Amino acid sequence: MREPNYTSHGYKDRDDYLNNLADDYGVDSMAIRAIADMLGPSEDFDGLLSELEDFDYIGLLDDFRKKGDADKSGGVP
Repeated sequence: MREPNYTSHGYKDRDDYLNNLADDYGVDSMAIRAIADMLGPSEDFDGLLSELEDFDYIGLLDDFRKKGDADKSGGVP
């Protein structure tokens, strides 16, 4: 399957997209990358977002929160 067109979504590339997701969720980018790599690029704009929302809801992202973002939750607006 082809990799999504990140520029059409406003990102330079996959790295830029994943880093932005990490910022949105207030977590270390390595946590986002690990989940994204398991699912593959074809799920970046669908399955990955669903997984992150689920993980955030049940608290699985809490251990990966950046310092200063301890009270940040809810994921992408």
